[in-house]
Amino acid sequence: MSHRPIYLDCHATTPVDQRVIEAMLPYFTEHFGNPASINHHYGWEAEAAVKKARETLADAINATPEEIIFTSGATEANNLAIKGVAEAYFEKGRHIISVQTEHNAVLDPCQYLERLGFDVTVLPVKPDGILEVSELEKALRSDTILVSVMAANNEIGVLQPLTEIGALCKNRKVLLHSDAAQAIAKIPLDVKETNVDLMSLTAHKVYGPKGIGALYIRRRNPRVKLAAQLHGGGHERGMRSGTLYPPQIVGFAKAVELGVSGMASEGDRLRQLRQRLWEQLDPLGGIFLNGHPTERLPGNLNISVAEVDGQALLLGLQPVMAVSSGSACTSAKIAPSHVLEAIGRDPNLAFASVRFGIGRFNTEAEIDTVAQHAIATIQSLRQAQAAMSSPSASRV
Repeated sequence: MSHRPIYLDCHATTPVDQRVIEAMLPYFTEHFGNPASINHHYGWEAEAAVKKARETLADAINATPEEIIFTSGATEANNLAIKGVAEAYFEKGRHIISVQTEHNAVLDPCQYLERLGFDVTVLPVKPDGILEVSELEKALRSDTILVSVMAANNEIGVLQPLTEIGALCKNRKVLLHSDAAQAIAKIPLDVKETNVDLMSLTAHKVYGPKGIGALYIRRRNPRVKLAAQLHGGGHERGMRSGTLYPPQIVGFAKAVELGVSGMASEGDRLRQLRQRLWEQLDPLGGIFLNGHPTERLPGNLNISVAEVDGQALLLGLQPVMAVSSGSACTSAKIAPSHVLEAIGRDPNLAFASVRFGIGRFNTEAEIDTVAQHAIATIQSLRQAQAAMSSPSASRV
């Protein structure tokens, strides 16, 4: 039986932790009730589990349980936040601000709203991937109703200065949304300290199940109004109709609980593994780090490799490791990453990029194996490239 590649694509998704699976299992069979069925024991059991999960998620971001709305994932949460605010506040203004390096689950809803007559400003970032807060300040207008800035980038792992951004938005009385799909239970998140008004979350980036997410919606100072995007039944305080799925919700909460409890030690471990990988690759030369060197997710290493063909690089790495060149949601597109373009990488380097997403179950031995194979692959491709471009190779 052939060995499976070493998994280093934890920004695309993560394996479900066995402890999460064990927490979920009883809610498929024994405690299978509908949380909305409040007239009997089965419904009460499910409702209690959902209530406890809400409390866990709220604690993780310093919110209250009533401010957590369950969704099918971060994409739905982003759409609900952006479109919901646009519809609820369009009489106040129709100007929305976002950032070039956002996930398409933010950029695409903004483009949709543009077609409906909203004005969207998409701000550039610095070469390290971080938004210049002064640029945001200049972009704010009297009719700005929403700013959307992600907590951590899904490709280059960069952490945005949410506290500064939140203080500015609060002072200007503009709502702030943050896509925290990559950040939840990996870095500290505090909606009160950062003044974030809406925050999108998901489970499958933090060793929980796919198909479940949440949206934090501030209830006080200010109380955020939101127009529902799914109607029918009035679930989730009328903001998101649809029968809740207790197994997923319980799994989401357990995954976040485990992530938060081990955040400090696991963050240190991942940084050490990331540094171990970088220190082996860097001496090759022509290896460029994408994104800020320290203000990034602990397990993220995104590099561009000079003097190699990008497709050949990924094909050469595949037998030993599972990695990607960018967002899993757009990996089928034959185009450079919009994130790498935004930080100024030229197309050739952007195509020849690798995103290493180091996770909970990776080991030092795996990192060393990955580094050795990556080095051998890069050297081989460069030698082949040099041979093809030599004068003797062009003779007929």
